Amino acid sequence: MAALHQYTVDVRWTGAGETGTSSYTAYSRDHEVLVEGHPVLLGSADPAFRGDPSRHTPEELLVAALSQCHMLWFLHLAATDGVVVVGYADGAWGTMRVESGGAGQFTDVLLHPRITVRGCDVSDDHVADLHRRAHEHCFIARSVNFPVRHEPVTRRVD
Repeated sequence: MAALHQYTVDVRWTGAGETGTSSYTAYSRDHEVLVEGHPVLLGSADPAFRGDPSRHTPEELLVAALSQCHMLWFLHLAATDGVVVVGYADGAWGTMRVESGGAGQFTDVLLHPRITVRGCDVSDDHVADLHRRAHEHCFIARSVNFPVRHEPVTRRVD
């Protein structure tokens, strides 16, 4: 039997102001994302959709979730394979297409992980295999209906 995990998040709109949604321009897209035991995450819409540019957007958080998931699986698999990773950073980006009627969807996400491994005996093929396996295991990547690609760069230190 498969293990089931549930995740509870509360989202509260804080942008009603005096007039609520009396018009498209009358309300703020500001909201809070609350997860018990964690700091409040301030969210909004993308600035292109009248959002606050100082707050996180759902689109950014989706790209971040894909990047985080890949990283965590990569680190797990590296540890079990005896590969010592001493640095990991990712400059991920995603592309979203919005149609004339306003609906849209992501078309792809590209991860750019920059990994630092200790030791020169770790082959490029082994690192590439770790990325392939991390992608196959990533819960978030397995849940989306668009391609999630990665273009890693590996640096070695003694």
